[in-house]
Amino acid sequence: MLIPCLLSTVSPAAETPCALDEHLAGVALGQKESLSRLYLSTRDAVYGFALSLLKNPHDAEDVLQDAYLAVWNSAPGYRSQGKPMAWLLTIVRNLCLQKLRERQRQSDLPQESWEPWLRDKEGMTAEDKAVLAECMARLTDEERHIVVLHAVGGLRHRETAVLLGLPLSTVLSKYARALKKLKEHL
Repeated sequence: MLIPCLLSTVSPAAETPCALDEHLAGVALGQKESLSRLYLSTRDAVYGFALSLLKNPHDAEDVLQDAYLAVWNSAPGYRSQGKPMAWLLTIVRNLCLQKLRERQRQSDLPQESWEPWLRDKEGMTAEDKAVLAECMARLTDEERHIVVLHAVGGLRHRETAVLLGLPLSTVLSKYARALKKLKEHL
């Protein structure tokens, strides 16, 4: 297990695409510290995206670990185009699809699946976590994927459309519909 042993030296922070590209360049050179920084900067988005696709927290954790191992192995082939999160989430998406094919299942994402993830979030009160879990449960799977990719993963709508294989207009309308649902609920 490469990731957990490296976590003690890095503090999480919001990273820009340039910073993520720098981390990936470091990973390509075999720098474990760069992998730690990349992991801490992107783990929430990666886990949230994997969970939204797999609908199983244990499978999402497996994909989280596998994704960073794949990044470690694939980083030398990464060519920066200013979209490191899109590259990372494409790896995650492919791992999720592989896991779904292996398991031959796809189920609803019960509210209880989000609770362990929400408990670990710093700066959120118990009430905030309960409201977020209830709001996410009101969205369809597709809406949840789009919201997680855009709001948590930081992808643009166009990148989300490409990643999910949907037309841009569909992504925009579903995102707007999801926000409307969330606002009405709140």
